[in-house]
Amino acid sequence: MSKVPVWFERQFVFSFSVEILPNLSARLRGTPARLEETLRGRPDKILIEKVEGRWSAQEHAGHLVDLEGLWLARVDDYVKSSQQLTPTDLANRKTDEANHNTRPLEQILIEFRTAREKLLQRVAELDESPFAQAIPHPRLKMPMRLLDHLYFVAEHDDHHLARIWELINDAR
Repeated sequence: MSKVPVWFERQFVFSFSVEILPNLSARLRGTPARLEETLRGRPDKILIEKVEGRWSAQEHAGHLVDLEGLWLARVDDYVKSSQQLTPTDLANRKTDEANHNTRPLEQILIEFRTAREKLLQRVAELDESPFAQAIPHPRLKMPMRLLDHLYFVAEHDDHHLARIWELINDAR
């Protein structure tokens, strides 16, 4: 039984100032390295094992890749002053259909690192104006600033890293 809280049950309070952006950017920039360190050198059997029909460690890593396009689209929502953030597929069909367990781990890790660099580069190119506005999140039904969105991404990363770590350690 997983001790990692269920993602869709998480509640968020966004009350921090924009001054944490450098720290948050460092956290987001570090996720690919943490993912690589956690997965590299592990036996394939452990990486692709599905427990109780749920995602394997490698599928969790693939899911991180799968969502980078959504995170980038939401950054663009702030640039365009959209009325609502781009919704996600709450059923995670993209991850379920991607068959990440048949892909080389190294390919997943490279794709994630490349996509995350693209996201952070996009954020770094922005002036201050997108950071000041709040746009409703479609599932959470609450307004989120761009800073809040980036915090949400970092929390999502950590959620899946914790689940991967749990799966790998339980397999020993």
